[in-house]
Amino acid sequence: MIRPKRVGHLVLNVGDLEAATKFYTEILGFQVVLRMEQPKATFLTCGKIHHDLALFKAPKGAVPVTPGGLGLNHFAVQVEDLDELKEVYRTLKENGVPVERTVDHNVTASLYLHDPEGNRIEFFCNKTATAEEGLEMMFTNQVRNTELVLEDVLAD
Repeated sequence: MIRPKRVGHLVLNVGDLEAATKFYTEILGFQVVLRMEQPKATFLTCGKIHHDLALFKAPKGAVPVTPGGLGLNHFAVQVEDLDELKEVYRTLKENGVPVERTVDHNVTASLYLHDPEGNRIEFFCNKTATAEEGLEMMFTNQVRNTELVLEDVLAD
């Protein structure tokens, strides 16, 4: 039986590699670890491993991301705690990046946005003390989807 350890890095095809790289570095805080010319790509890290995200220049004529289409629904980026999630919210608002929604899932506090290519991204922090506690909540269907209010952070 296959026993995966974790989901590894994510690779996205993008129409505008420079704009995507700028968005992921200057707004979302990723760091460039490698730029390649052939194939044309940028590799990004959160600072702990070789790369967490790679952006590849899509071929001419590539079909744009279609919301609700087949394939990737979203990918998630974890932050340390609720204070960090509030900082993400504040940064997005200050940079004119629309926040699609904020949700308290009971196991996580989450906010959702789209990158310039239309890929949906979730930023989240865990609300449980341990990973085991969160896993138990999932196995026993204790997940909820209620509104997470972050608007007040703009007044801080």
